[in-house]
Amino acid sequence: MLVKMIAALSALVAFALALFWLPQPPTLGPQTTGDPALAAQVRGAAGTDGYQSLSVALIEHGRIRFAGLGAADGTRAADQRTPYELGSIAKVMTGMLLADLAEEGLSPDTPVRDLLPGAGLSTTATVAELASHRSGLPRLRTTPQAIAGALLSTYTGGNPYRGAGPEVVLADAAAVRVGERGKVAYSNLGMALLGIALAEHSHTTYADLLRTRVLVPLGMTSTKALTPQDGLPPGHATGRAENGMAVDPWRAHGHAAAGVGVWSTAEDVAKLLHAVMTRTAPGADAANPRWSQNERHRVGYGWFTTQYGNRAITWHNGGTGGFTSYTGFDRATGRGVVVLSNTDKPVDAVGLRLLGIEKPDGENRSPVMTVVMILFAFSGLGLAWSAARNRGADRLSVTGRGLWALLLLWVARNAGPWNGVPPVVWLAGAGVLAAAIALAVLRWPSLATGCTPVPWRSWISVALPFALLITFGVAVTL
Repeated sequence: MLVKMIAALSALVAFALALFWLPQPPTLGPQTTGDPALAAQVRGAAGTDGYQSLSVALIEHGRIRFAGLGAADGTRAADQRTPYELGSIAKVMTGMLLADLAEEGLSPDTPVRDLLPGAGLSTTATVAELASHRSGLPRLRTTPQAIAGALLSTYTGGNPYRGAGPEVVLADAAAVRVGERGKVAYSNLGMALLGIALAEHSHTTYADLLRTRVLVPLGMTSTKALTPQDGLPPGHATGRAENGMAVDPWRAHGHAAAGVGVWSTAEDVAKLLHAVMTRTAPGADAANPRWSQNERHRVGYGWFTTQYGNRAITWHNGGTGGFTSYTGFDRATGRGVVVLSNTDKPVDAVGLRLLGIEKPDGENRSPVMTVVMILFAFSGLGLAWSAARNRGADRLSVTGRGLWALLLLWVARNAGPWNGVPPVVWLAGAGVLAAAIALAVLRWPSLATGCTPVPWRSWISVALPFALLITFGVAVTL
């Protein structure tokens, strides 16, 4: 009787905890600021699922309109002055810095080694090749530590860059294997290295170079590349994953030129975009496409230009753990757009629809990842089978299956597609695990303690998921 009571209580507690941790994917709320007509247009282009808030600027024939939709921090309405993490849109400003410095005599054909002679760089790429992603440098340096950090950030919402400074970027650039030069291959490392090199050439920091060369001339008073001493901007939006998980801001001043730790507003980015469109911005010709990636895509200094039928859209997007962004323009129509969001659901399609592109690229979700995460959510079935049907089960194996099921359920919660798949599916998986725990408790007294000596594989099956659960738990609290 006591065992049955414990089993029932275990199932009840497990399911109650699952209800408490049920994924809550963001939905665009009713809050609206700015131009009502533009706000209605944005809602039509974006839908409501997957976004917590959107801050939008639309430029048409020199006129700039703004609209804010949803909540920037859960309750406060977003508007054009709400700061968001900008992400890789900062790369266009780094490209503009190169174009501006080139007007004063810095040759775009200067090897980056010449600007950083003591760094021991492995690349012979020029600054123009860095700015156009043709340097042969990889996206980022791949190390076991970097892979572990990326995985942890995906499942815990942490910062994968961990505050890396310029010295880390230089060490990475010196250690990586360089690929084919001249071929367009997107590189965050290359753009971060370019920013450090341009700052060294100018005898300053990247944050100060950006401020004096681009931000101050354009009146972008709400844009900043954060240094380690800076706090987050007042009134900033809070970032979330598309499945609702809270996400830490990304900070790493060494990667600022690539878009890490750069904050801005729709109002400020609209100033930048308008000045580029009218060719009045410092380094405005960075947006001119100079090299071809393929038949549809060309690249300048930081800016990309993509052909949609007979229309050429010059653009860049951005994405961090909890924010996405897009800015683009069509010179032929005189229309430009800025879209900032505080979830990780891409906003490229929203921006393109506002530019009049009705069938944007890349809107489909990977069905493989969706299936995998649903299977992870129902991993408690393995524990249920082991506890109810497997006569050879012992306490160690049942414990291992239970820990794996709990770990995979956690992974599914934080990385699953719960914006496109109803969260009740995850809750059903949690219910299966709760029932499996109850079955395991009921059968526990009759289970063997395991063979003697216990095979090392049995210990690993318990120790590994336990260690991963502890690691994830610590990562979440840091």
